[in-house]
Amino acid sequence: MAAFSWPVRVYYEDTDAGGVVYYANYLRFMERARTEWLRSLGFEQDELMRDPGILFAVRRAEVDYLRPARLNDRLLVISRLTRVAGASLDFAQQIRRDDEEPVLCEGRVRVVCLRAGDLRPTRIPQQMLDRFPSQD
Repeated sequence: MAAFSWPVRVYYEDTDAGGVVYYANYLRFMERARTEWLRSLGFEQDELMRDPGILFAVRRAEVDYLRPARLNDRLLVISRLTRVAGASLDFAQQIRRDDEEPVLCEGRVRVVCLRAGDLRPTRIPQQMLDRFPSQD
């Protein structure tokens, strides 16, 4: 599938005492990019909780930290949907300073669809699947 890209600026609050992005914040950047990917397809997470009564939660995340990002860097979070199963989505995500720079961080994230009422797994609604790009 074509990649979805989301820009992020590194703020002081994202860094440690040395001005380097704190490792857990890369996961926050990836989360924001997945949320914006859904939004770009016409899905708002608060609306999905109301109707059809679902939410998405991270089931698994694997992250490789390759190079540091620093205070005031302009980053690009690149997300690709790699697999769709009944109740789960797999993403490959990268964080770079821009398209030409080496990868700073890469992750593989599995997200599961849950019923909002009882947090039990449920199939991803067909109306969403119809808007998801095909996986290559």
